[in-house]
Amino acid sequence: MRTLYTLLLASMAFGLFAQQGQPQSAAARGAALGNASVAFTDINAAYSNQAGLAFLEELSFSAYGERRFLAEGLNSFLFAAAYPLENNQGTFGLTLNYFGFSAYNEQKIGLAYARKLSERFALGVQLDYLGTRIPTYGSANSFTFELGLTAKISEELTLAAHVYNPVHAKLGQLDERLPALFNLGLAYHPSEKVGIYAALEKDIYNQPFGAKAGIEYQAHKIFKLRAGMQLSDLSQLSFGLGLDLDELQIDLATAYHQVLGFTPSFALSYRLQKTEKAAEAKTEEE
Repeated sequence: MRTLYTLLLASMAFGLFAQQGQPQSAAARGAALGNASVAFTDINAAYSNQAGLAFLEELSFSAYGERRFLAEGLNSFLFAAAYPLENNQGTFGLTLNYFGFSAYNEQKIGLAYARKLSERFALGVQLDYLGTRIPTYGSANSFTFELGLTAKISEELTLAAHVYNPVHAKLGQLDERLPALFNLGLAYHPSEKVGIYAALEKDIYNQPFGAKAGIEYQAHKIFKLRAGMQLSDLSQLSFGLGLDLDELQIDLATAYHQVLGFTPSFALSYRLQKTEKAAEAKTEEE
């Protein structure tokens, strides 16, 4: 009976809940903000809009995991790394995604490059390898790409756009095409303690627009509170918190669907401070 239940979950994963390579939550921070993450400019941009990586100044890493609706088999694990080059020559990024379990799983490997075209405007591109494996039926593979733009209009306002799979690629020899998703969003900081995020998402060839929004509040020097909502085919409410411990960032989130239940997630991010910055910080402490 348990095996039958797991296989049922796998069939659900292949339909409504499948990743099929499409951009996922931008780690637990993005999940807590209703996935309104297209305008991120931290390491989490590796998951949602590669252009945001151009604004990083330090080597950064992120690891993320979630269990969708607390269901066995609907697990996601993501890893990202970003390496900014010297002299503003751009940032290279790597993302690794795994979704599913032994009887059904999907993999995605993305290689990204982002670069500032001016002090406030950046472009990002990512090449994706996608794989789906069902041991009793075989596997399918495909390649596609993503494009992103990020513009810091002012210190308070950032606008961004991202498109995934604009060529509407197929997965292997299957007739069904992968989703082609377009996201348009913003990040607005009316004060140092408050961040407001919003985005519109659309499958270019199928579904109507979906809306996403979230708010982030700096409750303490090292502590942030977050809440968000997502209005689409899979509407959810979400909330979470973040701990900023200098180089280490810890994020927790939970999304709630009124029928399917909770999706908890957890993320760790780490950045290597530049030598001169670390020295300055040490001097200030002394």
